[in-house]
Amino acid sequence: MCGLWALFGFDTDSLTCVCDNFSKISHRGPDAYKIEHDSRIPNSFLGFHRLSIVDSLCGMQPIRVYKYPLLYLLCNGEIYNYQTLKETHGFEYYTKCDVEALMHLYATEGADGVCKNLDGVFGFCLLDAEKKKILLGRDPYGVRPLFRVYTEDGHLAVASESKAIVKISNMLKGEHKMEPFPPGTYEEYDVLENGRVKFVRRHRYHEPGLKPTFKPFLPWAELSSDNVQENIKKLFTAAVEKRLMAERRIGCLLSGGLDSSLVSALLVKLAKEHNLPYKIQSFSIGMEGSPDILAARQVADHIGTEHHEVIITQKDISDVLDDVIYHLETFDITTIRASIGMYLLARYIKKNTETTVIFSGEGADELSQGYIYFRDAPSAYDAHNESIRLLKDIYLYDGLRADRTTSAFSLELRVPFLDLQFTNYYLSLEAATRQPQNGVEKHLLRSSFDDKSLLPSNILWRAKEAFSDGVTSVKKSLFDIINDIVQERVNDEDLEKAAEIYPHCTPKTKEAFYYRSVFEKHYGGHAENLIPYFWMPKWVKGVTDPSARFISHYENKKEA
Repeated sequence: MCGLWALFGFDTDSLTCVCDNFSKISHRGPDAYKIEHDSRIPNSFLGFHRLSIVDSLCGMQPIRVYKYPLLYLLCNGEIYNYQTLKETHGFEYYTKCDVEALMHLYATEGADGVCKNLDGVFGFCLLDAEKKKILLGRDPYGVRPLFRVYTEDGHLAVASESKAIVKISNMLKGEHKMEPFPPGTYEEYDVLENGRVKFVRRHRYHEPGLKPTFKPFLPWAELSSDNVQENIKKLFTAAVEKRLMAERRIGCLLSGGLDSSLVSALLVKLAKEHNLPYKIQSFSIGMEGSPDILAARQVADHIGTEHHEVIITQKDISDVLDDVIYHLETFDITTIRASIGMYLLARYIKKNTETTVIFSGEGADELSQGYIYFRDAPSAYDAHNESIRLLKDIYLYDGLRADRTTSAFSLELRVPFLDLQFTNYYLSLEAATRQPQNGVEKHLLRSSFDDKSLLPSNILWRAKEAFSDGVTSVKKSLFDIINDIVQERVNDEDLEKAAEIYPHCTPKTKEAFYYRSVFEKHYGGHAENLIPYFWMPKWVKGVTDPSARFISHYENKKEA
């Protein structure tokens, strides 16, 4: 996890705020920073904030290597198959950095040969100063963030977070957008003589479920032709294993739910097999006596982690609410609610431990139909399409939450449920088998690991809870706590004018209005481009709030 930042086509006398904008993402890379310029490309700046995970000596960016002296690479990412690429393509690496593979792929196969060969997560900007070309690319699910602004008169600004280019976007004239770079996509630009740039083309190289074109970590031949559950177990274990690549201490977020518990249990098992020289730390958060705290404690005892519990209060939530919205760069209701605990937990990890690489369970609900509303899907076909839609947009919601809350405290997140080989196989299975069975979400995933050795049965089959209930107590959920907080910050007159003030995604409640007002302080004028719609459950009648606690199937409804 690092922070990249690049400007092209900007006159230096119009950029008195260069350093101020660049520093907005220093939290993504606290170990070192650098801004570089090549005289062959007038009015260009390449900036990088580094979090050192591998190759502390030669890993600073922009990366340049002896063989390709006129290539500059900025990349926030991890390339899990970089050694395989070296072997299959005969590359000679000059650093120990996995992202160096991108430069060799570009140099030998051109722009079209880069992204399709990468097994990993990434957002990158590659400058070819010889051919006067720029290549931008992002991983298939947008696990690593990337934003850009482009104007038809030749300005291009790129950054890992929009907060680093929002002021630059606001000062530009003419029609333009500051927007997330689309996942599974790469773009090419030409650099003109005056340093301005010209858009050449965009190519979508991946869709959810598309079979990867690279050599997989686990050979397809090793999968069984008739044992689907064994294949799921093998592929997901491989997804965790390939993500052990790090020179910093690894830990895991542990809520006690299925997703984080599976990841944590496999991580501990594989860490022992790979002889990692430390005990895996696990981290849970909640109010005293919350369901998540109790369940996570049971899992930690079972798998043998060095477990940390963070107990929070209503004051903690109130104190960080505005900071959470600033770091998230969103006003989406469910995203903000679910981010508060993760933000506070990341803060604890940064302040109290040496763990830097964090494993988490994001992506499981989208992939394996874990949301409670999937029980109401009209058909298996509709459920499959909804899963695809959620995966396509995960970078705007749960993916955004996971990256931004951890990167705010210089932690690197790893999400094995969004592994390309694993997601491809899972989505290829018969649609009906992936639906909830007998009122149990993620039944196929649960049953694949139901051998009683990895996790206790009550954890493996634990009913899904709304985050607002899991992290707090059954007496008062996070939903109620936040509503108490915003009641003091938004008056009735403000809410009555909401449609006039905010015609896009108009806030319907004081909570939503407050989120939007804080968002607008930092990112005013960009709401429509950053968040196209509110995340909401589908196929549920009469529900206007995104929380699962308002769905009739929700098992903790009475207690809440």
